[in-house]
Amino acid sequence: MKILLDTNIVIHREMKYPVEKDIGRLFKWIDKLRYKKCIHEVTINEISKMQNTKVREAFLIKMDSYHHLPTVAPLKPEVQTISTKYDTTENDKNDTILINEVFSYRVDLLITEDRKIHMKAIELGIEDRVFTIDEFLEKVTAENPELLDYKVPSVKKEYFGNINFHDEFFYSFKEDYVGYEKWFNKKADETAYVCKSEEKVVGLLYLKDELKSEPYPDIKPMFKPKKRLKIGTFKVQLNGFKLGERLLKIVFDNALHLSVEEIYVTIFPKRIEQIRLINFLKDFGFYYQGKKESSSGIEDVYVRDFSRKVDITSPKITYPFMSKNARKFLVPIYPEYHTNLFPDSILRTESPLDFVEHEPFRNAISKIYVSRSLNRDLKTGDIIIFYRTGGYYKSVVTTLGIVENIYTSIKNQCHFINLCRKRSVFSDDELKRQWNIAPSTNRPFIVNFLYAYSFPKRINLKRLIELGVIQDISSAPRGFEEISNVSFEKILKETDSNENIIIN
Repeated sequence: MKILLDTNIVIHREMKYPVEKDIGRLFKWIDKLRYKKCIHEVTINEISKMQNTKVREAFLIKMDSYHHLPTVAPLKPEVQTISTKYDTTENDKNDTILINEVFSYRVDLLITEDRKIHMKAIELGIEDRVFTIDEFLEKVTAENPELLDYKVPSVKKEYFGNINFHDEFFYSFKEDYVGYEKWFNKKADETAYVCKSEEKVVGLLYLKDELKSEPYPDIKPMFKPKKRLKIGTFKVQLNGFKLGERLLKIVFDNALHLSVEEIYVTIFPKRIEQIRLINFLKDFGFYYQGKKESSSGIEDVYVRDFSRKVDITSPKITYPFMSKNARKFLVPIYPEYHTNLFPDSILRTESPLDFVEHEPFRNAISKIYVSRSLNRDLKTGDIIIFYRTGGYYKSVVTTLGIVENIYTSIKNQCHFINLCRKRSVFSDDELKRQWNIAPSTNRPFIVNFLYAYSFPKRINLKRLIELGVIQDISSAPRGFEEISNVSFEKILKETDSNENIIIN
């Protein structure tokens, strides 16, 4: 298999002092699977333009370890149309040349962190062959579980004083921030969310609750007085397990609990991991606000409005809020899949030790639900209430989700598996069985939804019948069953839910 690598990935990999463990993990997997690491002529040309002669020559020598594509594919008409639409700079045109190699089947896959390339891939219908680093890691870990040597425990709260500051995870912080060790030690009695693998830190989230009186003299333009949640530290090592989404859900859960008006973060936009974090946060509604000056340099400031509003057409940017006017659906999920898909909705009868976080779908905010429901008329912004099956007393409603989109036009089994693999609880073999379990006239469809809220209190089928949400035991949901606003409000009240997440 030929894997084409974007120029920025190659440059970050081959720099004199690489600190990008994520790229190292990417290359380890490519070598493990004996795929061919390819570079394009545009990458060689870009490196050849480096001003520093010694650096340029060193880079060009290292390029010999890659497979150089010996020819350039003629630009396909469809790709030319995309180029005319989007390309305004030389870099844009070079990116189009790279994606044309994929579109022309000269290479199998392209790995890039460039969002514009991914947007072009979607328009060309080849998004399943253009990957970010994390998406590629998800793909190979799902396809090769027997080669997996990396298991990630649950995210835990830990005192800074108990975290090993000398772990290599912190190298980039020490390099970027003046006096980082002093800052870290001052936080000894404060807590952060930490994820470890084999005693090594692989993820860290530190949050700070700030009052309206908090001063911001170093941020321009100046913040207006608001109750805010600051993301003081947010870093994950990519491993194919969606730790970034797991930590971001914790950010939103804290913001909801603290009733803040805004969330913000400051970032140096210079490393590939920092650019990736910015892109990730922008997907969930963060926007560039200004600059912060400090002794370490100038950081970009990104802000997320957390006032009570909802965009029903783009639910990610106002997540976890949902519209009171949206349709509401009850949908069943079997016990053997429930807690794997919703780790925050674990029942009291289940042990957290049984749910080690080594599957991507468990950490993800955006998840996949596979269904054969007769009702397939779901729309972006619809609310899903997940109903864990189990009988009259054990069936309970546990979780709220928000529909992002649905896939009903699925080409074939391979397409179905590719759409599901990263975020579904099913293995590839189970997905094949799901695809073939019924006649071709009743193929499954896919609902992509956002895992928004876990009910603090559970109510069972018996109580749902008493409340009039479900008529009787024979009327328990078997597919997507729409319920009324009155029934939904009864569920929210009975489950002691935070009704602030529902917006008029």
